[in-house]
Amino acid sequence: MPREAYIAKKFSPRSLNLIATAERICRQYAEQGFDLTLRQLYYQFVARDLLPNKQSEYKRLGSIVNDARLAGLLDWNYIVDRTRNLRGLSHWDSPHEVIRSAAAGYRTERWANQPHRVEVWIEKDALVGVIAGVCQRYDVDYFSCRGYTSQSELWGAAQRMIRYQRAGQKPVIIHLGDHDPSGVDMTRDIRERLDLFEADVDVRRIALNMDQVEEHQPPPNPAKLTDSRATGYIREHGRSSWELDALEPTLLDQLIEEEIWSWRDIDLWDTATTAMDRERTLLRNVASRWTEVAALVAEGGDA
Repeated sequence: MPREAYIAKKFSPRSLNLIATAERICRQYAEQGFDLTLRQLYYQFVARDLLPNKQSEYKRLGSIVNDARLAGLLDWNYIVDRTRNLRGLSHWDSPHEVIRSAAAGYRTERWANQPHRVEVWIEKDALVGVIAGVCQRYDVDYFSCRGYTSQSELWGAAQRMIRYQRAGQKPVIIHLGDHDPSGVDMTRDIRERLDLFEADVDVRRIALNMDQVEEHQPPPNPAKLTDSRATGYIREHGRSSWELDALEPTLLDQLIEEEIWSWRDIDLWDTATTAMDRERTLLRNVASRWTEVAALVAEGGDA
């Protein structure tokens, strides 16, 4: 795991204890296949009553974690920024490498013959990495709304949903967002605008809901009084709000998995998976005998 001391730092005993706790929490999640954003790590401290839920404490944790990484005390892979990523084209060293990669990544459209077509939408870009694993396991498309979804994106989504309907499938959107005035309202907004664009979609909000708040007791924040929806929210839910980031990544994974299962015909899925595996095996056989295949093709070309 990458640790390197770029800058020498001195830490107080209190800060060293915080760094050791951060290391332990991050390592536990890494062993389960999850990385964390700084905000998710902060909420793990709050949930364990190790830090008060204050913006000043969030900033203090961020400063100490930053120094610890620079000093080589924390693994750089533990904490990620999912909102800034380099993009570019894939490159290969040889045709053989392309075939091997194609075999490993070969997927067929296993949802194509399902009665429902499922997508997962999440309010925050920073949490995409948390939902990616479960969505990829079940070949479900997923999407970061980044707050209220743009009109262009909603219209494009509606056209996609209409295509699913015409193919005989019922579209389903699994939505996750904060439990605050805007976060709760975003689910309504998605439903109404998709309906406006004449897409018949079942929009299912699976988190964060009040029953989950009561069960899991995530750290509360004051509801934003400057939010235009605050009055109605406070009347129904009170003055506290809760962030989706505060839920355990493993819990989010489980909630999404269970909801996907509820919409999936397992017999159709298994049949499609068997056919896909058979075709993937063919590609793997081609990759394993690439020298022979290349020689055969070369002979044909010379002829």
